[in-house]
Amino acid sequence: MTDTYNRAVSLILVMLKGETNPNSETIQKKVDLVLGMLKAEGDSDPVNRDRLIKDIESRCEIWRGSATVLENKKDHKVWLPDKKSQIPWKFWKRYERYLMEEKGFSEQNIITLDNLTDGVLERLEDPVREDSWDRRGMVVGYVQSGKTANYTGLICKTADAGYKLIIVLAGMHKSLRSQTQVRLDEGFLGFDTQLNRAFNQENLRIGVGSLPGEEFITVHSLTSSADNGDFNRRVASQVGVLPGGKDPVILVVKKQISVLNNLINWAISVRGQEDPSTGKKIVRNIPLLVIDDEADNASVNTNPIPLDEDGKPLDDYDVSKTNDKIRTLLGHFKKSAYVGYTATPFANIFIFPEGETKTHGEDLFPRDFIINLPKPPNYIGPSEIFGFSHDDEDQEGLDIIRKIYDSEQFIPNNHKKDFKPKNLPESLKTAIKSFIITCAARRVRGEYRNHNSMLIHVTRYTAVQKELGELVNEELSFVRRQLEYSDPSDPDKIYSEFKKIWNSDYIPTTDSVRKQINDPLISDVSWEELSPYLYDSAARIRIKQINGTAKDVLDYNDQPDGLNVIAIGGDKLSRGLTLEGLSISYYLRASRMYDTLMQMGRWFGFRPGYIDLCRLYTSPELVEWYQYINMASEELRSEFDYMAILNSTPREYGLRVRTHPDGLLITAVNKMRTGTVMQLSYSNSLIETYKLYKDTEKLRNNLNVTNQFIQNLGIPNGSSVFFEQHKIWKNVPAIDILKILDEYLIHEDLKKANPRYLKEYIRKQLLKGELTHWTVALINNSQAKNTAVIGSCEIGLTVRKPDLNLSNSKYVLRKGHIIDPKHEYIDFTEIQFEEALQKMKNDPNRRTRSEEEPQFPSGQYIRDTRPPEQGLLLIYPLDPNPPKVEIPVIGLAFSIPKSNNDVKIEYKVNNIYWEQEFDS
Repeated sequence: MTDTYNRAVSLILVMLKGETNPNSETIQKKVDLVLGMLKAEGDSDPVNRDRLIKDIESRCEIWRGSATVLENKKDHKVWLPDKKSQIPWKFWKRYERYLMEEKGFSEQNIITLDNLTDGVLERLEDPVREDSWDRRGMVVGYVQSGKTANYTGLICKTADAGYKLIIVLAGMHKSLRSQTQVRLDEGFLGFDTQLNRAFNQENLRIGVGSLPGEEFITVHSLTSSADNGDFNRRVASQVGVLPGGKDPVILVVKKQISVLNNLINWAISVRGQEDPSTGKKIVRNIPLLVIDDEADNASVNTNPIPLDEDGKPLDDYDVSKTNDKIRTLLGHFKKSAYVGYTATPFANIFIFPEGETKTHGEDLFPRDFIINLPKPPNYIGPSEIFGFSHDDEDQEGLDIIRKIYDSEQFIPNNHKKDFKPKNLPESLKTAIKSFIITCAARRVRGEYRNHNSMLIHVTRYTAVQKELGELVNEELSFVRRQLEYSDPSDPDKIYSEFKKIWNSDYIPTTDSVRKQINDPLISDVSWEELSPYLYDSAARIRIKQINGTAKDVLDYNDQPDGLNVIAIGGDKLSRGLTLEGLSISYYLRASRMYDTLMQMGRWFGFRPGYIDLCRLYTSPELVEWYQYINMASEELRSEFDYMAILNSTPREYGLRVRTHPDGLLITAVNKMRTGTVMQLSYSNSLIETYKLYKDTEKLRNNLNVTNQFIQNLGIPNGSSVFFEQHKIWKNVPAIDILKILDEYLIHEDLKKANPRYLKEYIRKQLLKGELTHWTVALINNSQAKNTAVIGSCEIGLTVRKPDLNLSNSKYVLRKGHIIDPKHEYIDFTEIQFEEALQKMKNDPNRRTRSEEEPQFPSGQYIRDTRPPEQGLLLIYPLDPNPPKVEIPVIGLAFSIPKSNNDVKIEYKVNNIYWEQEFDS
């Protein structure tokens, strides 16, 4: 966008202050007023009025939902309500103004951020509290959803409140540390730290420091955004700034052993006092705030915890080095607060709460609070891209994924560091052309100065990345020359290839995306408008190999007119590093771990006005894993919200995650303490066989097993208040359910439905008097074209669409569900139905995208209402036509009620188990 456009946005947002929910008429009046002012001032740059109106309307969209919190109030003293009016909030008010005037935040979004950061601040301690205190918490957001803005706001408020030393742990690489420092220079410090090492207000003012008429607030930084700007003890000593004085001190450091060690030694040397009882140096009167960005990465202890004969941790043992340094740092301060920020929190939840040692102190488990941030408006996340199906919600993924089938010949999965790719596959050549098209289309839409990025992430080896970069450069140079010298009207030249991609891919995708999301900034672009921009867009593209240096980040800041870049990288791109204007991703790196996959998803985030121009080129296998892992993530977020209603503590949620059927999948095994005994509970769980065999022999086995099972049940003895057509048997003994689990072949990819664990759980609950009798429902599709006899019942076959092109060897159901959500209450009475529905309506934090009142309860509330002694087995005979097999496919779903008396089943997690179960 032009400077005039950005200035217009800022002026309009300032004029809208005080308007809690401005309507279209109000916004149009402000737009016309501002455009008139700019014209009167002689600003001649054209501004598209309609686009400006739509842009402001989009920015003023209200956040739906609020943060949910699990907390332990023990040892916490409430302080913020009484002090809020007494604190001047200079840093925060300056940051508020910067967000509105420079970053284009609406007042509604700033109010939300204010409330969210207050929610974190109030759970820390008052920095002037006299006695010793130590707070441990975690804030959970979404990948690429603006958590840096959240913790920048928190830093501003803690500095206003009186925290004197603020340390930000900013990832493992120089690039991420530098990127974080730049953002804090702009949002908190107000000056550019890289220009000199004086660390004072004489540096070039930027961000909050450059706001007209704004008072400069003194704050000291002992790190800079330069490549070598990490903490250096010698430099810190020369500067002479000591923490604990009148002004706050901030450091942005890497999670690197030597850096953290120097930081600890510096802190205790300049402010430490010996504790006479222990001989340990303690910093007594300097309240410390540690912000741990990407808290699940490197901070978690990955060493095994040795246990005594009673299963309790030993008093002392070795922990992993980064974890050791963070705990040691906190242990040297009498007053400290640790807040981890992450979008993938489950490794932190797996931290053993009792993991305290004499040497290192307490582990980093967020014992005091976990805050789950709401999804921001206009955020494009895993559910939007890959689709979402959970209880009463069903959402198709955006039509922006392009599956790759030619990658194995290009770059084999098991290649080594000396591998040399010979040529680019057609899929990557198409992706490069798509990037040129996207850059051009954004310019047609008026986005002249916006950054555009393409990600190529196919190998972790730097040498292979370099070889790949040369091939990409050759292809890009060839396309540039063709665009420069070809006649756009020649049907045999390069322009015809681009036109084909535009007509066959971009135009239908834009139409499809518009039907799914409300983005008023997506406007029509014709080929005649687009084609003149293709060569110029291609000519602007630079190719960068991302190697983790600060320069990778700062290039964007050096290009005020916009940078078009193809970024080729591996692990350095996996976490935290933002690729501005990322639109095309070519991604082949395989990992089955929740945290690794989600963090690699640089394509999540905000894409106003161009999500329809974005593309994700990836393998069918990775699409399948993202869909499954997103489902597991949403399930665990639902658990969080549900437990928040019950006023549960972080410790109780940690236990639930560690025993959840999806728990094992969601993080790397070493972050769960290799070699330790894990526990599993199926309480309040839905287990579905949404991955099914195509092998005829296995299908026949499952059909025969089901036939015999239904035959043995006899004539149906039950009915449903809500469904007439299905065959229902009530009070089926648990032994019959165990028998079908013995004989039915569940696909080995369904780790959650592991029959060994499921049978063991049922047996243990039987000893508690639970799951003693079951309802069995044989689902009959009364509208079916095809039927089959199951047992002695003629059944209409249910049609379930497969997720196309994912696999030839298995039948994978779309969005990971076999059931109709309503079937979970198939055996309920009307009273039970109303009870479950009321629980859902009374839940202020229920995860739903609809503003309408629910008409039927979703699974979580149904299972909460279902009596603990009564399980439900749903049997789905599926039509063989969609998966193109010979005989009906039998799918099962087990709805297991909530138990307050559940017995955990145990299994040992170690590297051998992991290789057998999950190794890819």
